[in-house]
Amino acid sequence: MRIAVVQTASSYDKAANRALVSEVVADAAASGPDLVVLPEAMMSDFAVEGVADAAEPLDGEFVATLRKAAVEHGVAIVAGMFERSCDQNRPYNTLLAVGADGSLLGAYRKIHLYDAFGYKESDQLTAGNVAPVVVQVAGHAVGLMTCYDLRFPELSRALIDAGAEILAIPAAWVRGPLKEHHWTTLLTARAIENTCYVAAAAQNGKKYCGLSQIIDPQGIPLASAGESDGHATADFSPTRLTTVRTQNPSLQNRRYIVTPR
Repeated sequence: MRIAVVQTASSYDKAANRALVSEVVADAAASGPDLVVLPEAMMSDFAVEGVADAAEPLDGEFVATLRKAAVEHGVAIVAGMFERSCDQNRPYNTLLAVGADGSLLGAYRKIHLYDAFGYKESDQLTAGNVAPVVVQVAGHAVGLMTCYDLRFPELSRALIDAGAEILAIPAAWVRGPLKEHHWTTLLTARAIENTCYVAAAAQNGKKYCGLSQIIDPQGIPLASAGESDGHATADFSPTRLTTVRTQNPSLQNRRYIVTPR
């Protein structure tokens, strides 16, 4: 199974973002992936005045664009959007997974809202239900988590316990002192502690740090997009996954297990 992580920056122009999605998926698909992971908030960037006006349902124009691109290029896609919720002023920050046939594989609504570093995402958004979301792509299990979720290892472990072999992590990781260090360190930690692959696709530009990458179960970076627009591609190896989990059976050796509330 081949994975591509796309690095680009969305804007407040939703039509332009839909065109950008079509463009970057086509570009990434040329490298022959089964799965293309796009950043968080690809439908519309975060706005100071809020994102409620930008939100769409799962049958809206943004999702239609994802489904069309998936079918056209024969790839599964994971991408971030703002989805309408029961609170018209506070939508969900949602990851949508679309199959290569255009089917909706799953939707993950961000659990941990970014109320940190002087920002309060919960003023704009509604948190999703506390439940792991794992989808099947090319016969392999992909767990979904978003940006700030990376700082909560219990979510990644819940995804692994639900069968995930790969963690797909779209993000809009804001630049700042030590923030890039936190991003790369936490991505590596999630791969090592869960003996799994990590596929992280981040927005770049003036606001966000970029550094999209794919990491193997030993914490080895397989591919990175650096700071520039583009994509990085690497192969998921079931054999490698099994070998690492045999050499380091930390998941089996756990003694302290917390049941999710």
